[in-house]
Amino acid sequence: MVGWLEGTVTALGRTWPGARELTVRCAGDGRDGGIGGGHEAVVRPEPADGVDRRALAYPELVGDPQVGDRVLLNVNAQALGLGTGGYALVVAIPDRLPGAAAGPGATAASAAADPSPPGHMVKARYTPLQTVVLGVDEQDSPHHELLRDADDLAGLPVVTADLHSALPAVCAAVLHDRPGTRIAYVMTDGGALPLWFSRTVAGLRAAGWLCGSVTVGQAFGGDLEAVTLHTGLLAARHVLGAQIAVVCQGPGNLGTGTKWGFTGVACGEAVNAVAALNGRPFGVLRVSEADSRERHRGLSHHSLTAYGRVALAPADLALPDESGAFWDGVRAQAEALTPRHRLRAVPAEGLDAALAASPVALSTMGRDRDQDRANFLAAACAGRLAAAATR
Repeated sequence: MVGWLEGTVTALGRTWPGARELTVRCAGDGRDGGIGGGHEAVVRPEPADGVDRRALAYPELVGDPQVGDRVLLNVNAQALGLGTGGYALVVAIPDRLPGAAAGPGATAASAAADPSPPGHMVKARYTPLQTVVLGVDEQDSPHHELLRDADDLAGLPVVTADLHSALPAVCAAVLHDRPGTRIAYVMTDGGALPLWFSRTVAGLRAAGWLCGSVTVGQAFGGDLEAVTLHTGLLAARHVLGAQIAVVCQGPGNLGTGTKWGFTGVACGEAVNAVAALNGRPFGVLRVSEADSRERHRGLSHHSLTAYGRVALAPADLALPDESGAFWDGVRAQAEALTPRHRLRAVPAEGLDAALAASPVALSTMGRDRDQDRANFLAAACAGRLAAAATR
């Protein structure tokens, strides 16, 4: 069920590529945003008695909201108290559909007929916000001939990770050791579907730390769009010219506290895809010294399942060469992943400085680098290992 609210835009906030923050004044309905109740969910705004809500719009989907616009919101994330963003999401600007003249006085009837978008690949399929994108390898793509028979990554190092928060840490280590390396991000669809949600990717792109991005599966909004992880990896190698690719889900993570019920299993599947295409997989081990949940302290059960049971091809799994009881315990846990995988002790010297130089904030499950250094150090070690394998 969708929790709906209607409101009026009262202020515009930050923008980054593909996204705009808003303040929206909504009427309260006594049930924190209309969750439940079916036909009672849509509430007309009464600004004098309203509540300001933090909202996010994707202009490519709904148009560019302006102060005074009436907007329709999905408030599920706010009602559930989700930690990733916690935004209400703009579903529509009903009085000014995309293509209409700017300004709150415009009507839907005045919307100009938009030309057909390029491409025929549909993502977020059969949802109310399904969007048509140009697939990197479809016939209308300028890259079709290049990718039509592409079948080989030619040893491309590919770093796989459970969480989106590993991305900047991996990049930090790669660029510390090999400045100028072309790093591509391949985003799977286990977390956020729009890449535009990620301020991390926007910041890394602005800093020149990524040469581009590819969104695969139902994810969308990357520099390139692909149907599968396999085509996304091939596009990273052959179109973006990546020397290293990083594969992980977008912001957010769904887990149920069960052995198999978490979206991070996809990093094990990514290892298989990389191996099938003759790439070289390097795995980030999810490690924490601060998580309150026992299943994630030390070496997370996510890594034990994804790499130990899902990944059928061998990968190089990195751990820092740090001493002490914590790291000794992590190494003992990681032994369960051999002999299929190769556990690699990676020198950690210089990586703290590399992480401190990140152009974007480092945060995992609400914890920063000072609160959970082990998590980011483990990811950085995977980046260092992959950097050493670049040609």
